[in-house]
Amino acid sequence: MPGRPERPRLIHPAKVPRRSPAKPEGLAALLHAIAHIEFNAINLALDAAWRFEGMPESFHHDWLRVAAEEAFHFTLLADHLQSLGFSYGDFDAHDGLWSMCEKTAGDIVARMALVPRTLEARGLDATPQIQAKLRQVGTPAALRAVEILDVILRDEVGHVAIGNRWYRWLCARDGLDPVAHYASPGGALRRAAPASPFNEEARLRAGFSAEELAWLSAGGTP
Repeated sequence: MPGRPERPRLIHPAKVPRRSPAKPEGLAALLHAIAHIEFNAINLALDAAWRFEGMPESFHHDWLRVAAEEAFHFTLLADHLQSLGFSYGDFDAHDGLWSMCEKTAGDIVARMALVPRTLEARGLDATPQIQAKLRQVGTPAALRAVEILDVILRDEVGHVAIGNRWYRWLCARDGLDPVAHYASPGGALRRAAPASPFNEEARLRAGFSAEELAWLSAGGTP
């Protein structure tokens, strides 16, 4: 089990309230939600480094480095929250990311497909949209959040690239076609299909192929 503070209180994702970042408390709630993602990402990376024995040493080094970068992201967000008069734990959150970790605990191919290549890659798609909303708000606090998200987006491209690299390494080891396996009716994507629009430029830098992007843009139809 991951190390966790007593707060935030974890509730069903549908019950997490939505707030406008145009209001100070709404901006804090948005920052808190992103900080919670980064906090979970620390545990996800450490779990990958710890759980999957028999992998090359560089696999473990990669995920330890990811964990350190996720911790840096969390610190940036937590510090900004503090500047607004809030702390991590002040808002409710959900446990969706860790539940995916539990579902893939016995399948390293599914873990690489579903966590970095699907869940973290969604962050590549969502971050520019969040930044655009924050720029519209235009307050110093909102613009500082845009700067923090620039750092996070830069590093997350690298994290997704690590996931892509190890997913393909594992597929080669196990005799799987990486695109066909990801797209198969029983494959990883059927459990967590990402929705458009996609940040194609960031996804290409993160190691997605043009074939994969075309497949995703077509709605994931094999």
